[in-house]
Amino acid sequence: MKYRILIADDEAKIRRVINLLLQEAGYETMLVENGKQALEALSTFRPHLILLDYQMPVMSGIEALSQIKEAIPSPAVVMITAFGSVSLVVEAIKKGAYDFIEKPFDNDKLLLMVKRALEHAGLKKEVKELKDKLNQIHSSTSIIGETGGLRKVMEQVMFVAPTNATVLLSGESGTGKELIARRIHQQSARCNNTFIALNCGAIPQSLIESELFGYEKGAFTDAKETYAGNFERAGKGTLFLDEIGELPLGAQVKLLRVLEEKKITRLGGKAAVDTDVRIIAATNRDLQESVRAGEFRLDLLYRLNVFAINLPPLRERKDDIILLTEFFISKYNKILNLKIEGITPETLAVLQNYDWPGNVRDLENAIQSALIMTQKGKIKTETLPPRIKSYTEAAPANRDIEKEPGNRIRSAGIMAEKELIIAVLQKNLNNKTSTATELNISRKTLFNKMKKLGLL
Repeated sequence: MKYRILIADDEAKIRRVINLLLQEAGYETMLVENGKQALEALSTFRPHLILLDYQMPVMSGIEALSQIKEAIPSPAVVMITAFGSVSLVVEAIKKGAYDFIEKPFDNDKLLLMVKRALEHAGLKKEVKELKDKLNQIHSSTSIIGETGGLRKVMEQVMFVAPTNATVLLSGESGTGKELIARRIHQQSARCNNTFIALNCGAIPQSLIESELFGYEKGAFTDAKETYAGNFERAGKGTLFLDEIGELPLGAQVKLLRVLEEKKITRLGGKAAVDTDVRIIAATNRDLQESVRAGEFRLDLLYRLNVFAINLPPLRERKDDIILLTEFFISKYNKILNLKIEGITPETLAVLQNYDWPGNVRDLENAIQSALIMTQKGKIKTETLPPRIKSYTEAAPANRDIEKEPGNRIRSAGIMAEKELIIAVLQKNLNNKTSTATELNISRKTLFNKMKKLGLL
């Protein structure tokens, strides 16, 4: 590939010298005399790099720089000036210049800067393309369904995404809260910045504040160097705090202060650091009940619950099971190198009658398992995981039996939940942390469920 470089300088001699230097190095060049001509050349020449003199008649380089970045953000720009100073460097870089070089310049130094600027521009382009591909994957395949409940969720996402409002996502484990958080980030003005997901229930209480706010070197025995927490690493992006209900009360106080003051202080630090990160929190718990139990601060709940989105469980989206099943069959045929033709109507009916205590994640795991067991032809009922078959057999006798108020899992559903936990524990060699992470619940929630189900 031959890189195109636009040279904008009002001194003919300088233009000729740079032109000869770059052409000998194998670059394609175009010469203009001022910033106005540089702008006009963008659409026809499409440069990868612009060498832009700071002071020119008609339109100065610094004036042209802003308009260039608005018109085509991708070209790298190196400013040239005979009046170099720190203030000029800062101004140019703030407006989007890659670097700065002073006249008279050394030829080798100029060529090295050109090479680095082009590498930098190429890397930025690759990163943008990768982000675009990831965004396309997430937006086109991850959130699937046509039922009214999901349509309402997507309408709420469309309304809140362009704002900077804090969002609280609620819903059972496996309903896709992180996918919705990512969609909000992708459709916001922060989409080109970092998205960081932190599971508050999967981090030991002793480490949660370090993970959130970072620490200074020497803050404690093992603090060998300064560590930036998730607030700093997220930059101007989005910080997704999953399982927010598991956050210890001490960390809740500090999080509330950050939300109010927009500043964080690292552990062991004295200076406050400004933060401009959007917070999206998620929970599978009833936080109002947690407030009444003294486990969650009411003032923090008010701060987080600026815009609430509740994700419906899969048992309330029965029609979406068909679409999701088709998608997962196609997805895992490719991943597992299989050629399963689909699913029989009888088996699909079994899937639609199941209560899916693990929601969409549970369905995805079941389809993946059934594909492996099927080998060829279509998925049949006998190839489904045992927990689903046992539920189907037990369902007629127990269909109308409800458990305690507020619990939507039926008797057969509880049996299925127990088998699901056992299956995931076995898969993770009885590692509770890995099991909780896969089930998208905290270790505390996992232990409570295991105790309730007689697994401890």
